Amino acid sequence: METELRAGVDYIGVSTPFYCTDSRGNMFMTKRSDKCRDEHFRWDFGSGQVEFGEQLEEAVLRELKEEYGCEGKIVMQLPAHSIPRVWDGKKTHWVACPFLIVVRPQDIQIMEPEKVVEHGWFPFDSLPEPLHSGVQQTLKKVENQLRLALQLSEGEPFRQYVGDVL
Repeated sequence: METELRAGVDYIGVSTPFYCTDSRGNMFMTKRSDKCRDEHFRWDFGSGQVEFGEQLEEAVLRELKEEYGCEGKIVMQLPAHSIPRVWDGKKTHWVACPFLIVVRPQDIQIMEPEKVVEHGWFPFDSLPEPLHSGVQQTLKKVENQLRLALQLSEGEPFRQYVGDVL
């Protein structure tokens, strides 16, 4: 009998976390339900696994559509980094290739409501707790870049760049 290998457990998985902003310094987050694979009742940004042959930009926009039912515009790709951890006694290892994406708040729809117990927009300096361990590791690596990008996204040149998204 063949056993299916699991990304992040049996081999290093590659994911594209998406940090959604409204271009006013707010970030969209969801609180995971007990129907999620792990990290139940922790706050998370969206993310998904890169499929074979898929470009990172394609993967992140596909996952955004699958999870939040909306379109967005990539503002920037943040530095890729490893997220090794132990969860529920099991070692996992993902390489995160995170993106900052601007979306229109009114367009977001939770496409998998069974996996979300709560959601909302939060100022970057007031993110809810507890955070998913991957989010904690990512913020340690990219917080300065993310903070700068969010500050720049509040200006008029940025609004012209994203155009019809806003």
